[in-house]
Amino acid sequence: MLPRGLRTWFIIHFIIDMLFAIPLMFFPHWFLTLLGIQIGDPLLPRLVGAALIGIGGTSFLIRNRGIESYRTLLSLKILWSIAAIVGIFFSMMHDGHVIGWIILFVFGLFFTVWVRYINLLK
Repeated sequence: MLPRGLRTWFIIHFIIDMLFAIPLMFFPHWFLTLLGIQIGDPLLPRLVGAALIGIGGTSFLIRNRGIESYRTLLSLKILWSIAAIVGIFFSMMHDGHVIGWIILFVFGLFFTVWVRYINLLK
């Protein structure tokens, strides 16, 4: 049986990912300037946008699937979150933007949620 609230967290994750993914894909200069981040080549922001579309989109697509699908995607989300946390942390030590700390907090929040739920699925 799927733990209560997990499906809702997947939908929340989808929405948040899309809120960042779409502007990163289609308007990277405008969006990152709005966040106080300067970029040159939009290749990497678009790549991050594509990753967010893939991960968030999969969250939406599997929302009605079984427990095994959730377990697999939770493993991906945990790996993605911890890698992002490490990368963001190193960036913040070099040149910290306020938005970077906010994004770090969001990834930390999701990491905590995903670890909680994967432990409930055991």
